[in-house]
Amino acid sequence: MDPASLHGSPNPLASHYSRFRVSERLLLTGHSHQAWPDRGFEAHSEAWLDAARHVDDKWEAAFARAERVREGFSRLVGDPGGGIALAPNTHELVVRLLSALPLRTRPRLVTTDGEFHTIRRQLDRLAEEGLAVIRVAEAPLESVAERLARAVDDRTALVLVSAVFFDTGRIARGLGEVAASCRRHGARLLVDAYHALNVVPVSLAQEGLDDAFVVGGGYKYCQLGEGNCFLRLPRDTDLRPVVTGWFSEFTALAERQRRDEVAYGEGGDRFAGATYDPTSHYRAAAVFEFFQERGLTPAILRQVSQHQVGVLASAFDALDLDPTVLSRDRGAPLSEVGGFLALRSPAATTLTRRLHARGVLTDARGEVLRLGPAPYLSDRQLRDAVELVGDVAREGPT
Repeated sequence: MDPASLHGSPNPLASHYSRFRVSERLLLTGHSHQAWPDRGFEAHSEAWLDAARHVDDKWEAAFARAERVREGFSRLVGDPGGGIALAPNTHELVVRLLSALPLRTRPRLVTTDGEFHTIRRQLDRLAEEGLAVIRVAEAPLESVAERLARAVDDRTALVLVSAVFFDTGRIARGLGEVAASCRRHGARLLVDAYHALNVVPVSLAQEGLDDAFVVGGGYKYCQLGEGNCFLRLPRDTDLRPVVTGWFSEFTALAERQRRDEVAYGEGGDRFAGATYDPTSHYRAAAVFEFFQERGLTPAILRQVSQHQVGVLASAFDALDLDPTVLSRDRGAPLSEVGGFLALRSPAATTLTRRLHARGVLTDARGEVLRLGPAPYLSDRQLRDAVELVGDVAREGPT
């Protein structure tokens, strides 16, 4: 697909999202919850009908969808041979990974102060129980990888860091340096790629992250909806998560393991959970197929996103607002930004509420108002939305 074909009004992709009415609404929540293509509705219905037709025998069809979802996520991280564990949310997967680490002998976790709440909250609680949680400042971002690498030592079990930070949208460069430090000290690395998938191309091999764990999901730029998250395992992973589900036994080769210990499946099944609602995998498999049919590769979607973020930034700059009311960081080029434009205001939450009343859906994280475009929006819609941003910003405090 030619990215330029998506600039006009109406956007030719919009007709495939009719149930979300993307051509009628200003949905700038693309960094948080993109609309689902109509194909997903059809797959959602198919899951229900398969359950009605096959009852307990539905699992054969469900597992086939799950395999297609694994393949989809593998493509997005540029790792066709790695193990992929699936779960309804990333928290489950992070907890399983933490439970597999030698925390008695390596009671040290290294992270940043800019991680999403899934990681931030869980590490806060573990710190209350006595684990050493070392938080490296996200800013200045240009040196965050170097500072993380220096913070790793022989007592470190795991480093947890985002590929794209959820608050500022900035891309973390140089994570290969962190991976190299982890190798030297025998620590593991977990990269949270949620805000990179399908908007910032990822290649584990090119970035020196072959032996990294990667967590992410499809609620945002992948348009898969809820219930579709994954953990990528490095090849030949032998970790034994304490938090383990019985689905791991489906592929466990018990004859190759000691009879007096719990057996684990191969690949992603080593970190498998238990019974789940397979509807999400029907939807995800169909949406992955839709993206492939339309030629919406990560490289194309990156071009679309960069254009759209540029449109938002130019339109915002033209507003010439009082920077004490609403501003943006012009110090970083847009090429270093993920899939949304971050605007800063002490009244970010108020502005989000006002925009919602005007029909513009955005969100706020602290003092950051986030404008997240999506490939089904036209340039005209983006400019119209920013014009309304200007209107609400000029209303003053309430």
